[in-house]
Amino acid sequence: MISPSNFYQKLASVGIDFYVGVPDSLLSNLCSFIDDNSGSGSHLITSNEGAAVGVACGYHLATGKIPSVYMQNSGLGNAVNPLLSIADTLVYKIPILMIIGWRGEPGVIDEPQHIKQGRVTEKMLNLMGVPYFILGSEDDYETIIERSIEILKKENSPVALLIKKNTFKKYKSKRVNSQLSSMRREEALKCILELCGDDMVVSTTGKTSREVYEIRKNSNQEVADFLTVGGMGHTASIALGISLARPTRRIICLDGDGSLIMHLGSSAIIGHNKPENLVHVLLNNAAHESVGGQPTVADRIDFRKVSSSFGYRQYLEASSIADIKRSWDKISKARGPIFFHVKIQIGSRSDLGRPRSSPEENKINFMKKLDER
Repeated sequence: MISPSNFYQKLASVGIDFYVGVPDSLLSNLCSFIDDNSGSGSHLITSNEGAAVGVACGYHLATGKIPSVYMQNSGLGNAVNPLLSIADTLVYKIPILMIIGWRGEPGVIDEPQHIKQGRVTEKMLNLMGVPYFILGSEDDYETIIERSIEILKKENSPVALLIKKNTFKKYKSKRVNSQLSSMRREEALKCILELCGDDMVVSTTGKTSREVYEIRKNSNQEVADFLTVGGMGHTASIALGISLARPTRRIICLDGDGSLIMHLGSSAIIGHNKPENLVHVLLNNAAHESVGGQPTVADRIDFRKVSSSFGYRQYLEASSIADIKRSWDKISKARGPIFFHVKIQIGSRSDLGRPRSSPEENKINFMKKLDER
């Protein structure tokens, strides 16, 4: 396996010292090392992958140097527009070294939401005309980096490193994340699921949906919630579409801070359309916990002001089970859209499982419940 330190030093030796991106589980050890060892202003975690490409373009324009953008391959879709319409050789010719975690690599067991993405990742890069190198734990990363730099300097356009699973050695981050509350997410979810009764639940990707699934199973309840296992950042939009189409059913959107920030504009659209039956729950631990615990900026945002300016009718906040129960009494009597900010701590069970039903089964159960009344 490759040492994150050695990889980082090799990139520094060829002139790369600026990093921007969205965390990925396959890159978590490298991302943690970058975060701990990059100087002020030389490492940014952005809201989404397209924004990361934009920041990288700006850095190159200001310095003439080659920036590096990291992401999971599922985020490549967010980056397509700026890659093709700004950085491409037919437009501004901006060199960017992309470091992409290859979830769903063919032949490697992975979750359903990653299978198709993993299968088409190479085809996407080829279609976009982005040269790439596949990098695994036993590959000569120094030579691959050197060859990438040669192409970057010759073509003045993006080049990608497609990173296989278990490529980097373990690295423990030195960062101390903010703790907004002593309440764990699973504890908060269990309380909310009990309180919402027959309401329709849409939960965000990552550990939130995994915990929702286990809470239901451990309570011997049918799993009829929509578990958004992929498509990070789109949970609120899915919930909005359901709420507008089914105004007589109350819809509970269980969102995460990384997801909410990734496509924050969706909340502005919710506020504008004012679905009276939508409760938007933000489970905020100020971290990308599902992919390594890297920080978000959600501990510095005034969500009361944000949600109010977007047009939500009500804002409530909780940092304990007692707070959740008190707030839910108000939620049950109020018109939406309601923004419910639930502050939680980082952490989950080490034995947390994954949904054993397929996404299609999940969809069918959700739609069946939606039609029950």
